[in-house]
Amino acid sequence: MRTKWGRPRAAEREIYYFDSRQAQHIEECAHRLHCMIGEIMVEQNREGVVFLCIGTDRSTGDSLGPLIGYKLKGQGVRRMEIVGTLERPVHAMNLEQSMDMVRFKFPNHVIVAVDASVGSAEHVGCITLGRGALRPGLGVCKELQAVGDIFITGIVGGYGSYDPLMLQSVRLSIVMRMADYICESIFLVEQFLECAAVV
Repeated sequence: MRTKWGRPRAAEREIYYFDSRQAQHIEECAHRLHCMIGEIMVEQNREGVVFLCIGTDRSTGDSLGPLIGYKLKGQGVRRMEIVGTLERPVHAMNLEQSMDMVRFKFPNHVIVAVDASVGSAEHVGCITLGRGALRPGLGVCKELQAVGDIFITGIVGGYGSYDPLMLQSVRLSIVMRMADYICESIFLVEQFLECAAVV
C-alpha cells in the first residue's frame, strides 16, 4: 500500500494509493472506505450508499467502472445501490441523466464514484481512494460534471498521452485485477456495514 497526502484542489484532502498487486492490503482499503462513508453519513445525515460506476464497455481502459458494477450486481450486494454496469453503463453521453436519476431515487445516499483514470507511469495498476468529487473524462480532455462524495479510481495509463485511443491499448489483465481488488474491498465494506447494523 502507498499512502500519499493529496495535493490541494478545492481543499486539502488525503488520497490513498493501493497497489492492486498487493492483495494483502484489500482490508486496509476497505477500512478506509468504510470510515469515509461513515464520516459523511454522520456529518451530512445520509442514510445509504450508492456506487456510481462510470465508463464504457467499448474501451478496454475505460471498462473498469462497468466491470465493477457488473461484478457487484452479480454478487448481489444488499446494503448498497449500484448504478453503472456492462449492460447499462454510465458514460459521457448519459452522465447528467444518470446523476439526475441518482439524486431522485437515492437523495440521502453517500455517492461513491468509481472510474478509470490516468496517472504517473509508476502508478499504473494502482487504485486511489479519497474524499471529494471525481471529474470523469479529465484524462482524455473531456469536461464533464464533478460527481460523488468519495472517489475510487484505477490508474490504467500514464499522463503522457491524452489520446482517447490510448484507452484501447490498455491490458485487460490490469483492468480485471483492479476491478477484483476494488470489488473485494467493497464486499468487505458491506460486511462492516452489516456488523454495524447488528450492534
